[in-house]
Amino acid sequence: MLDRIDLQVVVPRLPPRELQGAPGETSAAVRARVCTARVVQQERQGECNARLSGGDLDRHCHLHASEQALLRHALERLNLSARAYHRILRVARTIADLDTAERIDTQHLSEAMGYRNLDRPV
Repeated sequence: MLDRIDLQVVVPRLPPRELQGAPGETSAAVRARVCTARVVQQERQGECNARLSGGDLDRHCHLHASEQALLRHALERLNLSARAYHRILRVARTIADLDTAERIDTQHLSEAMGYRNLDRPV
């Protein structure tokens, strides 16, 4: 069942001193970045990343050799399914879009794999 969930994140409780610190990015700023990323996705592929099929993933989520090796290693080490592989690519593409990057790089891929928290062996 967890295999069908794209983002699996453990969110620890923040200490009060961090809650009372300087404000982070505003909701309006986040919304603007998300709206911009969705426009980019629509212009590039005619739909959002979550709806990309297998062939479209190959076309729009091309990885260079170093990123391919990183993902292959994670798939083997964590024994991930094909579904998890595709979900990681979709999330990495979205992270790259939010970062206004043309291609998925190691940082985007690593962050996407980090969101598969519950796939990790204990």
